[in-house]
Amino acid sequence: MNQDVVRENLAIVDAHFQSEVTDEIEETVALYTDDIVWEAPARQLVLHGKRAAAENYRKMFGSMAEIKPTTLRRFATEDRVVDDSILRFTLAGDGVHNAPLPVGSDVELRVVHIFEMRDRRISRELVYEMWRHGALTGLPVSATAPAAIQAAEPTPERIMQLGFGFWSSKAFLSAVEVGVFTELAKGPCGGRRLAERLGLHSRSYRDFFDALVALGMLERQGDVYANTPETDFLLDRAKPSYVGGLLEMGNARLYPCWGGLTEALRTGRPQTDAKGTANPFDALYSDASGLQAFLQAMTGVSIGTAKAIARKFPWDRYQTFIDIGAAQGATPVQIALAHGHLRGGGYDLPAVGPIFAAYVKSFGLGERLRFYPGNFFNDALPSADVLIMGHILHDWNLEEKRTLIAKAYAALPPGGALIVYEALIDDDRRQNAFGLLMSLNMLIETPGGFDYTGTDCTGWMRAAGFRETRVEHLLGPDSMVVGIK
Repeated sequence: MNQDVVRENLAIVDAHFQSEVTDEIEETVALYTDDIVWEAPARQLVLHGKRAAAENYRKMFGSMAEIKPTTLRRFATEDRVVDDSILRFTLAGDGVHNAPLPVGSDVELRVVHIFEMRDRRISRELVYEMWRHGALTGLPVSATAPAAIQAAEPTPERIMQLGFGFWSSKAFLSAVEVGVFTELAKGPCGGRRLAERLGLHSRSYRDFFDALVALGMLERQGDVYANTPETDFLLDRAKPSYVGGLLEMGNARLYPCWGGLTEALRTGRPQTDAKGTANPFDALYSDASGLQAFLQAMTGVSIGTAKAIARKFPWDRYQTFIDIGAAQGATPVQIALAHGHLRGGGYDLPAVGPIFAAYVKSFGLGERLRFYPGNFFNDALPSADVLIMGHILHDWNLEEKRTLIAKAYAALPPGGALIVYEALIDDDRRQNAFGLLMSLNMLIETPGGFDYTGTDCTGWMRAAGFRETRVEHLLGPDSMVVGIK
């Protein structure tokens, strides 16, 4: 372990805490990467980007008085820092999102921060909180204190937000569908003119745009609307960084199907157009335009994780790799761009070949990456030092999962590696809500697919013969399981 990097990480986090205590918000967020993700799971709060984090800090610390922090322990590695602290304060306002105690409470807050580090900045801050009433001396309120002091009466706010969360989701998805962010990427625009450009009725365009402002997806000065840095980079169809393909697919294909979740829970049957079919991908891959849109969507969901794999896996130990179920080729391209010595390609159904070739050629990698056509259930897998299966195994039932892992084992040389990455469910099945909901999405979409934990996958790998396995977090909800033959 590089101790210089460890010390630098500790110094960055220490500076971060010091600027928090002194209410220097701009200095606090300056230590974040531009794509910072800030999460407080207990309060169901997830923020993206420096602007959202800064606004949260202003509201939060503006509602906290007589703050007294105590650090219990802190340690670091080359890519993360963990801090365990107690924060004592008076909750003086309502700016702490979903605070579990009422305004006026003296609070003793046990906080465990997990900071993920990248390029000498904090790229993700995960905040686990345990709230309780306590005097500012740190002593807990007596167990004999009145019940009104010991526990605030529950309010329906969080339940209502969750129950009507589809309002926010659909408003956002419709914004992607009609091209709000692509239009505003051309420049800020007045509300009426923007509505005219998008073909929206005059009745509710203002509510629509202002709802997107309230959701943090747009900015507004007077009546002039603009993208946030996040939406401008990620949701402009004209940019290669566009990730809206997956959102467009979710809006057109999945949003209506999720209305059938109750039926799926009762019957165990998928709710898409592929109801009752043995393979939900047959219809998808037979429609050329639908296939193109699906593969572009897969690029949108995979690109960030692909860069993380390129950065975190020890590629210097290997020479060749193939991505199984490669779609357009986002993962092979990112790995090849980062490691000039590697050669490889992507394996998928024959219909994907021309799309893969065009995507690879656009990056000038046609000489190093080639397409391998085949059906991974009917044919043997191609051999390489490293095989990758990303967002593949969750499409299939347990027997099919085991079959694909066994085929990968057979195709690898001794010492070769299999990388499986998904939105892995945490082993305790309590925290990765995205992974758990993705598993329900597999119920909606497939006859037998489901998501799984890292422990599940390492067990399947061991059973197939892999001698070493490990689980490593990649980005957001995604982690990888690595098996060594």
